[in-house]
Amino acid sequence: MAIDKKWITKEPGDPAVVNKLAADLGVDRVLAELLVQRNIHTYDEARSFFRPDLSRLHDPFLMKDMDKAVDRLDQAIVQGEKVLIYGDYDVDGTTAVALFYSFIKNFNTNSDYYIPDRYDEGYGISYKGIDYAADNGFTLIVALDCGIKDIEKVAYAKQRGIDFIICDHHLPDEQLPAAVAVLDPKRSDCEYPFDDLSGCGVGFKLVQAYGIRKSLPFEWVITLLDLVVVSIASDLVSVTGENRILAYYGLERLNESPRKGLLSIIKLSGLEKHRITIDDIVFKIGPRINAAGRMQSGRTAVDLLISRNDEEAKHIGNTINTHNNDRKNIDREITFEAVQMVKNSPGFAKKKSTIVFNPVWHKGVVGIVASRLVETYYRPTIVLTQSNGFITGSARSIPGFDLYDAIESCSDLLENFGGHMYAAGLTLRLENLPRFCERFEEFVAAKITEEQLTPLVTIDAKLDFKQITPKFFRILKQFQPFGPGNLSPVFETSNVYDNGNGRLVGADNGHMKLELIQEDEPYRYISAIAFNRSEYFDHLQSGNPVDICYSIAENYYRGIANIQLMVKDIKKRDDLF
Repeated sequence: MAIDKKWITKEPGDPAVVNKLAADLGVDRVLAELLVQRNIHTYDEARSFFRPDLSRLHDPFLMKDMDKAVDRLDQAIVQGEKVLIYGDYDVDGTTAVALFYSFIKNFNTNSDYYIPDRYDEGYGISYKGIDYAADNGFTLIVALDCGIKDIEKVAYAKQRGIDFIICDHHLPDEQLPAAVAVLDPKRSDCEYPFDDLSGCGVGFKLVQAYGIRKSLPFEWVITLLDLVVVSIASDLVSVTGENRILAYYGLERLNESPRKGLLSIIKLSGLEKHRITIDDIVFKIGPRINAAGRMQSGRTAVDLLISRNDEEAKHIGNTINTHNNDRKNIDREITFEAVQMVKNSPGFAKKKSTIVFNPVWHKGVVGIVASRLVETYYRPTIVLTQSNGFITGSARSIPGFDLYDAIESCSDLLENFGGHMYAAGLTLRLENLPRFCERFEEFVAAKITEEQLTPLVTIDAKLDFKQITPKFFRILKQFQPFGPGNLSPVFETSNVYDNGNGRLVGADNGHMKLELIQEDEPYRYISAIAFNRSEYFDHLQSGNPVDICYSIAENYYRGIANIQLMVKDIKKRDDLF
């Protein structure tokens, strides 16, 4: 049974501004309203929004320490030093390593890459990785998507004769590592105009800067954008500002001429005949790349992403796809066990948080399971397992509640922790687990509000089906790429019926495939899919009306694209008879 959601409609923009913009652009007033909501008020601003331009990428040398990074990189290339490209094991980290390695190997044949083991080394720079670099003669490490808080480890590397260039996008502490260069647009002393790049995006800016310094053709840099867009989508950074430009052209490249490794994943995802979107990356491409680090080694993902051989890319892609299928099976089993554990937990109905622990659960999927439990019970959630003699796990939050603060309040019981407002990881000793569970629940119960515990659907505009014309949808598609900061618009339509052809779909008949009509247009229907809303099926099949909120997407069937409504929520209308 789905959780009841509260619908909130955004405040309308200034009618005069909306009407003028609609007239200037020659578009439906609803589309003009959507633009104003995105802080676009004039024809010129709309043109910039609809036509992203690579010429508007920011000068990479505006980033603090960029000149130092380019100087040190150039020194290493000129002197033939051994350079190690080091990155995290998730999608952002592996795409960043693949991007930088693909570029530098054109100038330095002594380059190699290193991805830490999720279970043995954990997140960030590891002493094991530094020792590997020192023992093999590397004198420069370029760290991507990590390193901003690894002060002691960067100092240790210096003792072993290794310099660091750090390319990170996470929030730094007051003290920075003593690297040759620390590239992070979130540095308080960095005046770079856009601070929400992905880790791969920061690596891209270093490549761009080196290209400018050496007067290299810009086309060399453009070929890397398929990796950048995969990182932007998978790491859920905002798709606004510079990221919108990078994502727009990255999707263009991903659709028209992706590298062999990504093409292998695209085919395995069943997307080769589709126009790939950000959602396709988030739900199909990214999880497969991520599965390598979750189930085996993130290095396998880099091997795939840098592959130049069709057979090799196909072989590695199949291996990674197998890892992803294994991950899904384990994820499904653990989620079922976790849900049963929650259901049988004494007093759970009165609690404001969820914590579950099983020492045999696979560490690589606990974050996914935590997200599933948040979807099911809508509470701050921690899923824990046992690894290397410690309790370890992942936490996920709900909109508006700072999970990091809640975990930090229990820091005296933890061995280590890290993360941000909505996602975190933590490690503690077994004997501290009961007290941690008590303290975490106490903190959440004291801070969280009933309003926060009610999921919200934010509606951009009300719409009648007759407004969804081919022109309307053609312009709506130009709002893409969608993502944080530019979410796919959500519309509300009232008094909607199924035309009688609706059916239950899915392995457990938990979803509805509908053909919806409005009363004033009984002969025109629009296809819709409503995930996890099967409890409304009998109501609709009896001819009863409902109100729906939804986004509008394209559904591909046998290579043909049709409009399909992605139903977010359904409300029954009061029976007037």
